[in-house]
Amino acid sequence: MKNFSVLKNESGFTLVQAVFILVVLAVLGVAMMRLSGIQSSTSIFALQGARAYQAARSGLDWGASRASIGSCSTGSSFAIGGFSISVDCSSQSFNEGSGPYDVYTIKSTATFGSYGSPDYVSRRLEMKVGFP
Repeated sequence: MKNFSVLKNESGFTLVQAVFILVVLAVLGVAMMRLSGIQSSTSIFALQGARAYQAARSGLDWGASRASIGSCSTGSSFAIGGFSISVDCSSQSFNEGSGPYDVYTIKSTATFGSYGSPDYVSRRLEMKVGFP
């Protein structure tokens, strides 16, 4: 006959191993899900940042077209695709060799969402253009 007393003392050891493996697998699963969520939100934020940049760029184009006809004003604002765009313009006159010319400083800020919210994004661009 075999001695079964050794096996009686070790009963439950496999249960401890199984519980440990389940806990480790659960932690790994949660970590992978969080990593996947972070990766997804990072690409969304990058896309929103690119959209904000292009919206601010359109504000610069609008300001330059207004400056070319001499009606560049400060505090203009408009909206495109959910982005709020504000355009500020200032000018300086210079008188050099070939005659007087104006240099316009145009600042465009595009924002989406409200400051402090998770979906908030803002881009600010500035350019100078000169017209004789």
